Amino acid sequence: MEEAGVIEPLLGQAEQPSSQDDSIPSSLSTYLYAGHFLARWSARMWEFSVALYMISIWPDSLLFAAIYGAVEAASIVLFGPLVGQWVDRLTSYSLLVTIIDPCYINLHFYCQVLRIWLLVQNLSFIVAGSTVIALLVFSSLKSTNFTAFISLVILTNISGALAVLSTLAGTILVEREWVVVITEGHPPETLTKMNSIIRRIDLISKLFAPVLTGFLISFVSLTASAVALTLWNAITVWVEYWLFISVYNGIPALGESSQRRLSRLSPGAVGESTLTSQEREILPSHNGSNLALDEKTWVMNLLERVPCLDAWRVYLQQDVVIPGVALALLYFTVLSFGTLMTAALESEGIPAFVIGIGRGISAVVGISATYVYPTLQSRISTIRTGLWSIWSQWTCLLLCVASIFVQSSLLSAYLLMAGVATSRLGLWTFDLSVIQQMQDRVPESDRCVVGGVQNSLQSTLDLMTYVMGIFISDTKALIPIEKLT
Repeated sequence: MEEAGVIEPLLGQAEQPSSQDDSIPSSLSTYLYAGHFLARWSARMWEFSVALYMISIWPDSLLFAAIYGAVEAASIVLFGPLVGQWVDRLTSYSLLVTIIDPCYINLHFYCQVLRIWLLVQNLSFIVAGSTVIALLVFSSLKSTNFTAFISLVILTNISGALAVLSTLAGTILVEREWVVVITEGHPPETLTKMNSIIRRIDLISKLFAPVLTGFLISFVSLTASAVALTLWNAITVWVEYWLFISVYNGIPALGESSQRRLSRLSPGAVGESTLTSQEREILPSHNGSNLALDEKTWVMNLLERVPCLDAWRVYLQQDVVIPGVALALLYFTVLSFGTLMTAALESEGIPAFVIGIGRGISAVVGISATYVYPTLQSRISTIRTGLWSIWSQWTCLLLCVASIFVQSSLLSAYLLMAGVATSRLGLWTFDLSVIQQMQDRVPESDRCVVGGVQNSLQSTLDLMTYVMGIFISDTKALIPIEKLT
């Protein structure tokens, strides 16, 4: 941050590379990346396949696909802040177990979250895959036993929502917590590098998981892809746990951070631990302010009875709330190669393989952002990198604006695809910039809660897109909306 009265040039000053060696064991870093890859691959397989499953179950309509998307987004909107609070406060259960039986002293905060995350995520995908298999194999249920058909569809939606919520818990644990703890005491570029690699893994999964799943669907069947999804999660859950627990046991900083969280809820500190960093700063230090203190305590207790409201209050007190809201606003759009835009492009006569190529190019451009971001961040700082990247995205989206004035529907669609694909460079660079600001500027005691609320806010805007898809289910009507957004 700039000091008062000091004006820095917009491009900043190039920082000299640090001579300090990276002491993070490369094998443990590889384990972390491999575990994250397996977890993200499962999520990306389901993310791509579920729309095709829903369209197959209820043909010639986006209704079921849009409903599933709305349920998934709504689950994060409603329960995202609670997931963040749960990840942050699970230590209290560690304390309770430790007091009851000291033999369980090694049941640390991170280990509990890790176990619950992997168990719920993989089990939810297994259940969802199994219900999809039943719906595809017994396709006549829709006409012979509609109650059973709807029950399986509802179970699929619930399982998918649980999988997404557990994935959110894992994202908070790994991306918002572990990465920060692991890189503490290292040069700033170490955190930047790990953030970029983790985002790169996610984007690579987003690129190749749909490709392999698409080949399986095209050359075998939808049912085979659902079976593959179920078996993948049943097998990889054990590998993922071994990889992550190896990282936890091999990096002492993670155990120390877990113990710090446990100590905040020790018997002598229970009262203080329930307060956030901002609340501790406003506590009066004089006895004469007891009345004001009682009033504030009453209000705080009232807020704490509404967990979501308490989490939002913590989020809104952060310095990074404006960048977080700016990032969330980018989710209210159909300008992405998702279900709605894909269906709209197909209605305009764009061949499926061309849409697939466009999606691939978009993913490659996004992956390139994970290489561009560390270089820009080291030269012009995190905040300036975010500013330059968001303007870069806006400039690329001018192609989408130009497509409105093109008479040829095919040329207009191609311009739309080009604008969306090229804008991914600025989009993902901006995403990395905001994430790193949150990692650097949010206190450890609030980090998990803020991560949960941020994802909830993003899903709120995403939900609005799916709601629009439910009410405007005619694919031809989406093209004008896409151009305007």
